[in-house]
Amino acid sequence: MIYFLPLLGLAVGAMLAALLKVGPQGGLAGQYMAVACLAGLDTICGGIRSGLEGKYTNEVFISGFVSNIFISFFLAFLGDRIGIDLFLAVALVLGARIFTNLSLIRRYLLTKWQDAKERRRLQEMAAKAQAQAQMQADATS
Repeated sequence: MIYFLPLLGLAVGAMLAALLKVGPQGGLAGQYMAVACLAGLDTICGGIRSGLEGKYTNEVFISGFVSNIFISFFLAFLGDRIGIDLFLAVALVLGARIFTNLSLIRRYLLTKWQDAKERRRLQEMAAKAQAQAQMQADATS
């Protein structure tokens, strides 16, 4: 259940944005918001990944969430002040991290599903072998 808390938070945020009729942001505000949203999404994906791996802690998640947003926002602001589009570099790095975390989450879930499937297959084989052994024991007695 704890794995779905970040997704629940994301859904609540999306619903609030829809209810408050928050539209597209243009200009610098849009760039800063996009970078902050990417940083938040990266942290959420990292939190889900660490939860699946059994390494999740609230302190790391919250500090990572806040620091990722501030660092990303600051780099976008700094790039704006010196005339370089650093928000593109931030978006590229955060996008790569999001895809990496999502691929690791997918791989973990797929492996877990395949392991469960193999365990069921082995249990069925053992049950059949046990039933056959029982039938042979009944036939000889």
